[in-house]
Amino acid sequence: MAKRARTLVVWLHVVTSVGWLSQAVALLALLLYGMKTSDLNAFRMARVLDHHVLAFMGAASAFTGMMLSATTPWGYFRHWWVLTKFAITVVQLYVGIFILSDRLEAAANGHVSIWMPVGTGLMISGFAFQTWLSVAKPWGRTPWADPKVKLPTAGTGSFVLALVVPTADLVIGLYTASPAPFLMLVTVIAYSIRRAARGRNRSSAASGRGSAAGPARRDAAAPGPR
Repeated sequence: MAKRARTLVVWLHVVTSVGWLSQAVALLALLLYGMKTSDLNAFRMARVLDHHVLAFMGAASAFTGMMLSATTPWGYFRHWWVLTKFAITVVQLYVGIFILSDRLEAAANGHVSIWMPVGTGLMISGFAFQTWLSVAKPWGRTPWADPKVKLPTAGTGSFVLALVVPTADLVIGLYTASPAPFLMLVTVIAYSIRRAARGRNRSSAASGRGSAAGPARRDAAAPGPR
């Protein structure tokens, strides 16, 4: 059951990532068309696409990716390729939410900036690089990865949570006309803190600082995610 639930989370991550990328390409096309023709309707359409569709796809893609890292032995900081994807995702979210969205609002009112297509193009390049990272998985482990500790894959409930929370945020966003990923943000932060605490406990046990009830032993390795 846990494997099936994890597969569904991977599926949701792939679907939302493809959606995020394709909508970023559509956004770039609208921006270039608007700048070429001075048609403000193109910028208004880009604003609608960004606010009502792309924002949710981006948040859901980031959330499912982070949850897959947090619920499997990959973690956030154990492998360079995962850490790099995590850093790029954070930058993409920041640029999309705090820079591009504001400038799209201004462009829809006639204040166009050349940096909008430049920023969107950089985001698309980031997606392409992240796709390569997911396939190649280069560079090995980071210095923070304890080779004696391998966190197990989470149970079914964690993967079900990773499926339910984006759906709940989508329903809330449709009802309130605001795509803010509040539940996804709270869930990924809370789960990551909980997971990190468990990781520290396992690391202490593996290094001989376990409980006084008996010698610390290495936990059985859990199968890694596919």
